[in-house]
Amino acid sequence: MVDNDPNPAADATGREHVLPEDIRRFLLTSVSSVPYLEALLLMRSEPDTCWTARQLSQRLYIGEKVARDLLDALVDSGVAAKMGTDSAQFTYHPATLSLSHLLDRVADCYAHHLVQVTNLIHSRAEKKARLFADAFRWRKDS
Repeated sequence: MVDNDPNPAADATGREHVLPEDIRRFLLTSVSSVPYLEALLLMRSEPDTCWTARQLSQRLYIGEKVARDLLDALVDSGVAAKMGTDSAQFTYHPATLSLSHLLDRVADCYAHHLVQVTNLIHSRAEKKARLFADAFRWRKDS
């Protein structure tokens, strides 16, 4: 893949990355997992579709409970909305125009820099797992 960004930014380790800072910040603070991002992007790509957990689970090859949890998380984050009185159907509906524009840019970054985006999301998950594991580490001074 060819990187067309003439001015990639560097992270704290000095390694260059191609993702704009606001996209990196969004991915690190608002995207809990790659399936979350893929659910978001799938719903974005079909904004007129009313999604059920079953439909989402079949499209993303995940369990129906996981799909329902993702849909609920997308509603909680202002990316999706429950349809009418039937809380089993969801649609893509960003809460603000600025969020909608940001998600358009996230989709573009994911399409062009899939590895960098997924690595960033995984690095966040790995850091959280390390912090959790460290909480149970036996220390000499304890």
